[in-house]
Amino acid sequence: MNNSVSNTARLLGAALRALLVLTLVTGVIYPLVVTGVAQALFHDKANGSEVKADGKVVGSSLIGQSYNLPLKKGQQTPDPDLKWFQGRPANGLGSNSLNTRYKLLLSGATNLSADSKVLIQQVKTAKAAVVKDNSVPGYRVKASAVPADAVTSSGSGLDPDISPQYAQIQVHRVAEKNGLSVAQVEKLVKDHTEGRTLGFIGEPRVNVLELNIALKDLLAKP
Repeated sequence: MNNSVSNTARLLGAALRALLVLTLVTGVIYPLVVTGVAQALFHDKANGSEVKADGKVVGSSLIGQSYNLPLKKGQQTPDPDLKWFQGRPANGLGSNSLNTRYKLLLSGATNLSADSKVLIQQVKTAKAAVVKDNSVPGYRVKASAVPADAVTSSGSGLDPDISPQYAQIQVHRVAEKNGLSVAQVEKLVKDHTEGRTLGFIGEPRVNVLELNIALKDLLAKP
């Protein structure tokens, strides 16, 4: 009996020591080491890839933002603010209907098939809007020139980037709305166009948030 109690106590003691050691290693030391390495070597990415303007955080380079006008009375969907570069459509976004104490957006894809009538109509409507919004006196956008990313949403609905082709289509409209020359706006797009990652991964892209911040800075110059 005494041996049984002694063995049980010894096993419990060993188990508690193992629990304490593993808690210390995996719950304290490991997180601190990983956090320290991340902050030292990847400070920007570890903190959410924050984008700052005028000394304040205005967003993340990984999450797209909308540039819309305030909703008018009776309006369900806001009109785009055409003085800014516009990102991709966000048809897959949903709203929080369970906990209404918080105003949340739920990211996601539309999950519509390629032959879906709803998707086909969304693309047609978006293409017509791109042509209409970006055609200004002296410059007309051709429907055949509208790239796919201008009329389709990404898998998350929060893609922060657009293609250089879509950015270029918007140049004349942004220049006209802001009283800038086309050359000035084209230079902004060129300066904010990133190539393929490592030279072969993905496609060239333009971050809309960073581009619009640069546009705002340009407009602020005397």
